[in-house]
Amino acid sequence: MRYFLNRLGFLLISIWAAITLNFILPRMMPGNPAEIIFAKFQGHMQPQALKALKLQFGFSHQPLIIQYFQYLGNILTGHFGLSYTYYPTTVASIIANSLPWTVGAVGLATLISILVGTFVGILIAWRRDGVLDRTIPIITMFFQSIPYNWSAFMLLFVFGFTLNWLPMYHGYSSSVNPGFNGPFLSSVLYHGVLPVVTIFISGVSGWIVGMRNNMINTLGEDYVVFAEAKGISGRRLMFSYAARNALLPQVTGLAIALSSIVSGSILMEQVFSYPGIGFQLNTAVSNEDYPMIQGMFLIIALSVLIANFIVDMLYVRLDPRVRTGGASS
Repeated sequence: MRYFLNRLGFLLISIWAAITLNFILPRMMPGNPAEIIFAKFQGHMQPQALKALKLQFGFSHQPLIIQYFQYLGNILTGHFGLSYTYYPTTVASIIANSLPWTVGAVGLATLISILVGTFVGILIAWRRDGVLDRTIPIITMFFQSIPYNWSAFMLLFVFGFTLNWLPMYHGYSSSVNPGFNGPFLSSVLYHGVLPVVTIFISGVSGWIVGMRNNMINTLGEDYVVFAEAKGISGRRLMFSYAARNALLPQVTGLAIALSSIVSGSILMEQVFSYPGIGFQLNTAVSNEDYPMIQGMFLIIALSVLIANFIVDMLYVRLDPRVRTGGASS
């Protein structure tokens, strides 16, 4: 219980720090973003209309401390302001619409990478120095060394442009009506094949190599050698004794994987014009859409912190020694 409260307290302090930095950093930028943006409207709008528009976007000359507490109140109510790019759409609605796309595609690809990479890592470590052990890590590391955008372009050229097997852009076909229906869901899955495969081939190598190395170290432990001498079956020895303990270091990498689900793969979403967080963030940066940049960076920061908290709780369930160390400290 004490360990949980310590981690929860650290999470809350970290969230407050992330929110505060997200408020301060844009206001420390050289120049005045508001003046740059509204300079476009000078001479095209009446001063009264321009002032009303500034108030609508939330620009204020009030003291910084008052603006800070107003910002905290807006965060608590889920109000991140209005988007310059999609005016008068709110930033919260843009995030709500784009987040499921990123979580669906990147989350599915990450889950498949973890499961396949971990299982393959267990197998090649159990049969180390075999053909699979000498070939699979090299092949997967080759694909991982290729940047996201190059992998995406190659897949687009081969399976989209040359063979015309898979769609080349967007998250679904324009001929279907969005909603919870068969044609739309089928179109989403069809359009998601190339983005998911791009992330998978770029990320599975780390899980394979990491699990392989952990397994090899665990297989040399005394308790595994003793269990083998007792005549424990190979399947039970591999999964119940070796793999279970070799999984612990993999959990640390899970925090990074979970946080990347929300941040998305910006390059992948840009190449495929996939309507996720990464695509919208790139659009916001290109258009100097400061409210949307702030909102999305805050969501990404919160996802990283919450993912680390979840992994801490999962780790302590897998290894109770962590709880004991946390309580004693």
